Amino acid sequence: MQKHRLETLIPKLVVAPGLMLGFAFIYGFMIWNGVLSVTASRMLPNYEFVGLAQYAKLWEMDRWWVALKNLAIFGIGYVGGAMALGVFLAVLLDQKVRAEGFIRTVYLYPMALSFVVTGTAWKWLLNPSMGLEKLMHDWGWESFTFGWLVDSEMAIYCVVIAGIWQSAGFAMALFLAGLRGIDDSIIKAAQIDGASLPRIYWRIVLPALRPVFFSTLMVLSHLAIKSFDLIMALTSGGPGYATDVPATFMYAMSFTRGQIGLGAASATMMLATVAALVVPYLYSELRSKNHEH
Repeated sequence: MQKHRLETLIPKLVVAPGLMLGFAFIYGFMIWNGVLSVTASRMLPNYEFVGLAQYAKLWEMDRWWVALKNLAIFGIGYVGGAMALGVFLAVLLDQKVRAEGFIRTVYLYPMALSFVVTGTAWKWLLNPSMGLEKLMHDWGWESFTFGWLVDSEMAIYCVVIAGIWQSAGFAMALFLAGLRGIDDSIIKAAQIDGASLPRIYWRIVLPALRPVFFSTLMVLSHLAIKSFDLIMALTSGGPGYATDVPATFMYAMSFTRGQIGLGAASATMMLATVAALVVPYLYSELRSKNHEH
């Protein structure tokens, strides 16, 4: 009896320190950030309570509105583009093409890279003085121009392109796994009834992948909100602050301009956005599990 208790107690003792540290460093700092967001903190933490003054200041700043606009552009373009391309690639691979394993690996390879590497590579590729534009000029196409990276109106779309390139393979893998889980007899029965393959996928197969669509949307949306490393590597938030998003805004306020309270307020708004995405997902997952039981 005592040996059995010891066997059940030891795993708990082993896990407890890591669990406590994780709770302290994750949720503890989240709470501390929330506290700082309602104080007058600047270069160093200052616990003078100012209520919602930092939030009021935040929503009055043009740079914050630019960051929100860029997040909307990047989020819609990145999530929508990666999912659309992922579905298209998954449907193509679902046709049992030759060398499927090799092709799948090629599509998935960008996901093995960090956003920093992706941003750096695309920064070289899109730089007018050393990338695609220079290559076209060297080949004799002198009229070719592609200066999106240095154009304040178009630079955010360079970030969208780089993000889609990295995450489309990940979306493809999720959708392909979902497609392989669909019974082939359903497709064969529809073909016998005279339905064309595109119509079968559009009317039968893709609607059956609704849970996969939802899961992919949640994961990619979460990545879009935290897109700090990709933007810093690719544009550093520039030209000026034309490609700022809330994550880079928070970094600039907290660590460059020394406005810790304002940076904490922006971080809290990011946390609220992530929670608005994650909580419904967790609720739906728990609800589906309860229905299964």
